[in-house]
Amino acid sequence: MNGKLVVAVLALFLTYAAVSEGMSLARMGNELRCQCITLHSSFIRPGNIRDVKLTPSGPHCQNTEIIATLQDGREVCLDPTAQWVKIIIKAILDKAQANGEAKR
Repeated sequence: MNGKLVVAVLALFLTYAAVSEGMSLARMGNELRCQCITLHSSFIRPGNIRDVKLTPSGPHCQNTEIIATLQDGREVCLDPTAQWVKIIIKAILDKAQANGEAKR
């Protein structure tokens, strides 16, 4: 019976180690690779966009990534080469710069 207890404890420990390692790899995977698999290039009304996150290219991903959060909570990867996306990003950056200068 003692041998069965050792096997059960060992199986429990190995299961815990596999799950915790998988969780840390999943977190690390989100940070060390591109977030966008497909790009959305068709026009989205600016009123439907709640937030925009711009991630420059770097060691995690060679692409500049633009992730828009829509009003309904969905996240969409925008095509940074689409003309309408360039206009929106420029407007956001100009607004941020103007707000920064106004606070000084």
